[in-house]
Formats: sequence, C-alpha cells, structure tokens
Amino acid sequence: MKDFCYSDTICAIATGGGTSAIAVIRISGKKSFDIIKQIFDKKINNIRSHSIVFGNIKKKNEVIDEVLISFFIGPNSYTGEDTVEISCHGSKYIQTKILQLIVENGGRPAEPGEFTMRAFLNQKLDLSQAESVADLISSENKVAHQTYINQLKGGFSKKIKKLREELVNFASLIELELDFSEEDVEFASRKKLITLLENLKDEIKFLLSSYVDGNILKEGIVVTILGQPNSGKSTLLNCILNEDKAITSDIAGTTRDLIEDSISFGGLTFRFTDTAGLRETENKIENVGIRKAIDKSKKSNIIINLIDATQDVPQQVKYLKNITQIKDSVFVLNKTDLKKHDLKDNIISISAKNNLGIDELKKELLKICEKYRYSDSNIVLTNTRHLNELNQCLSEINLILENINNVSSDLITINIRKALNHLGNITGEITTDDLLGNIFSNFCIGK
Repeated sequence: MKDFCYSDTICAIATGGGTSAIAVIRISGKKSFDIIKQIFDKKINNIRSHSIVFGNIKKKNEVIDEVLISFFIGPNSYTGEDTVEISCHGSKYIQTKILQLIVENGGRPAEPGEFTMRAFLNQKLDLSQAESVADLISSENKVAHQTYINQLKGGFSKKIKKLREELVNFASLIELELDFSEEDVEFASRKKLITLLENLKDEIKFLLSSYVDGNILKEGIVVTILGQPNSGKSTLLNCILNEDKAITSDIAGTTRDLIEDSISFGGLTFRFTDTAGLRETENKIENVGIRKAIDKSKKSNIIINLIDATQDVPQQVKYLKNITQIKDSVFVLNKTDLKKHDLKDNIISISAKNNLGIDELKKELLKICEKYRYSDSNIVLTNTRHLNELNQCLSEINLILENINNVSSDLITINIRKALNHLGNITGEITTDDLLGNIFSNFCIGK
C-alpha cells in the first residue's frame, strides 16, 4: 500500500471511461473550494453545502466547458471532507483537460478507492460498509442490489458489532477477575459465559451458512443443461439468451466443449452452460466434452435435464436421474411440437425451436431459487474476507468452550481477545494499513 498523504486534495473522474453525454469529476480535501475558485468563473465565497452552481471552467481566458458544480461542505459529504463534483460534457478531451487543470492548481490524482477510504477514516462508513460500496457498484441483478444496499445501510455491521459488544462486556469482567486474583472472587460466571459463547457460536454458524447463498447472489446461479445428443440443448440455450450463442446442427456431437453465458430475469442472474450430448462414443474428443459436462453438473446450482420427445422418454429420464439425484433439477421435454406425450411426472413441455414453454421453464427456475431471496431484515454473508474472519472467530470460541473448566482466566482472556480481534477486523475497529490497502486497491479510481 502506498503511503497516502490524507492532507492532500484528491481528484478523479468518477464516471465510466469513454465518451458520454455527461461526466462527473470529483475533488475531495481541504483545498477543494480554493481550487474551484481558481478555475471557475463564478464567485463562491458564500457557498452553501449541497448547492449547485452553473458556470464555466476556464484556463486563463480559455473556456474549457460549461459545467454544473455541486458543493458539499465537510463533514456533510461522502468523504467527510470538503467535496466538489463537476458535471461536465462527456468528451474525453474535456474530462482530461479539467482533470489536468485541477492538478495544476493543487489537486492530486486519487488512488483506487481513496474516496471511500477517506469516508472510512473519517468514520462516515465502517469497513464492511465500505466494502459493500464496491459490491453495490458491480451488482448485476435486483436481489444482489437489495442485499448490498442493506449492507451499505449497516445491516451486517450492526450484527457484527452486537456480537462483539456482548463478548467485550464479558471480557471486561474476566479482566476484572484478574485484577483481584488474590481475592478469589468470580465476577464472570462461567455458566453465563458458556451460554453467551454458545449463542455467539450459533449466530456465527448461521452467518457462515448464508455464505453459499450470498456468493450465488454475487456470482450468479449456475445452471447446466444436460441431455443426449440432438435433444436441443444448444437451441434451448440460444432461446433463453435470445441470441445465437451456440452452434446448432442435426449432426450428433456438434457441441464438444462448454458454452456459457449469463442473463438476468426475475431479479436474479443465471449463468447457463450448454454441454456435450451424453452418450456412449469412441470419439476421444467427444468423450472429453462428455466428461466436462458431468463435471460441470456437479458444480452447478441447478440442472436442466433436457429430454427429446422423439426418442425413448422413460429411458432418458432414468439415465438423467442417475446423474442428478442430489441436485436441484428440472426435467424438460423438448420437441413437443413433433411428438406429444401424456406426462405423469413434473416435466415441463417446451419447443425450444419454436420458443414455446420457455416462460414456464423460467418460472420453474425462479421457484427453485426462492431460497436465494432475502428480506431487508436478513443478513447475508457475501464477502470472502468476512468469511475467513468469522471462521477464525468461531475456532477461538470453540477453544474456549473446550477448555473453559480446565484453564485459568488469563488463558480464557487470550482466546476472547483473539475472537474480538477477528470480529473487529470485519468492521474496521481493528485494522492495519496492509489490510486497508488490499481492500481499497480493488475499487475503481473515482470511488
């Protein structure tokens, strides 16, 4: 991590790269308003916070652009510092010219995530809230968006702080015991401590159990399409994606590698994979594709078992059930425009070629995925760093519970302190420059 000077005034283009209708350039730091005074043609001596002023950005007598400038007086800003946002036209030339002008007048180009880091250092956000900012920016669907909005509001932070507070209160009583060790008194009841630790253990295990679902929200629900050759897997993929992603052919074994793409519907992101047709074959290359298909199915969240209505339906169902017996799966009968069947099982009838029954299939996939939807009150673990810290905290709690009747209070205190440190690392109550550098380096420059 670089040795940042937080007395510097930083600047960056906050909007996406390239040409656009408008762009936003951020400035944050104690010199923000002074810099604007030097490059803006309107007086801003008595400027009010959260106000907007129209005017021109100028370099001497040269007008660079007509702009709107938003003023935020610290601490009532995102960073907690005096902050300015310049809304200009989205020409690359204009953006670069204004940014250069700011630097010439005392600004410094911001490092990745430096605006949010300053928000954290100025106690506008805790560390887990700061991390949710990056996740919110990259969210690709409604459910993920709602999850990260909840985290940004502090839902996850409040949970962790509550757990830590309960443990801190008890740790202080044990510390008090150590101060009066010669008096043979017990301020912290071992029975109450065990109860507390068991409750904390349950809470942490619940959070840990939500990580799988949380990661699915973040990365997308993996759906693998399985079936025999020419059952219409590639046609189905193209139909769902509404584009010709996979090559379709009447020749068996056309698809030999995995073909993947994603699409969002019903507020969730689905990552679909077309696979090689499952059959007995002596073709070595095709066998590699079949092996990949089976391996992919084992790593999927949902499997679509595609059945060819023109072939032996019972035999296909039996074969596919043997592969997908422990997975969330849906059986789909394709080519029903060519041959009708009396279906007794829960099988969805479609014609991928004619785009028939696809809406019903999507509804079934959404039904399976209801478990990934959370209300605003639900806390979902989505961050790998948080996962690791909670696992280590749980290990310390388990050590205390295993040895609580066999070790002295000072040894119990050591383990409690370690548990507290792991919880504090999540919210940033305990942190290091290396940790902060690692987290914020993954942010975009303007955030």
